[in-house]
Amino acid sequence: MYTSNGFNPLAKLFYRPIDVAIRWCDLIAFETQILGSSWECPALLAKAFPQWPCLHATTEKILDAIRNHELRYGALGTTVPSGTPIDYKLLTIRHSDLKWWMFNHHPDQRPFFLFGLPTEQENIRYETYLTLQADREALEVQLKAAEATLQTLMSELQSAGIERENLRALAENGKHLSDQSKASFLNVIGALVNTMLSSSEAGRRHSIFDNQAAIVDSITAHYSGVPGLSKRSLDEKFAAGRRSLSRT
Repeated sequence: MYTSNGFNPLAKLFYRPIDVAIRWCDLIAFETQILGSSWECPALLAKAFPQWPCLHATTEKILDAIRNHELRYGALGTTVPSGTPIDYKLLTIRHSDLKWWMFNHHPDQRPFFLFGLPTEQENIRYETYLTLQADREALEVQLKAAEATLQTLMSELQSAGIERENLRALAENGKHLSDQSKASFLNVIGALVNTMLSSSEAGRRHSIFDNQAAIVDSITAHYSGVPGLSKRSLDEKFAAGRRSLSRT
């Protein structure tokens, strides 16, 4: 933890924004010079002291924290409800409120006027904090990259899913033949079977098969395991084909 090592000459019960900026920027040696200028107008600090850009930037941080209700403030050391209008010349921040804000909103900052001199243990903890902060930032970068990669993969999977559905729809449409197409296929099958089992006008057989069963046995022997060419399937299709042909 931090120790004051006795009396802290820079600490006060409350501070004006310019007092905070001077101490935070380690410009206490120039306090008289700075307070002798138009410090009542924060916008003029950058022009009046261009050699100390921290002075104006730090003052703006304080005012921004007050505007956004991060930092409690008051008038001449007395705290007022957040949002209460206060003349800038009377605006003050209590030491305890400023320390709390600094600790929670600027954890990497430990100005002497608020925290005193750090112990060796605190220095080690601060180094650990910086290391952990760097690790966290690196992990955040990796996380964002992983999220982007995931989004890309999700988009690709979605596109693949749409393509698969389109192919499935085409396949399903191909399965649903019209009645006319079915009749045509069955007529072709029936005509082939009848032709193979019939004879010419001279009595010469058109094939070596004596009946439909012989045709089925030959096909199943040559095309065993082929989908749609099982004995049962062939019997059904041949029978349906011959029936369809007989109705024409």
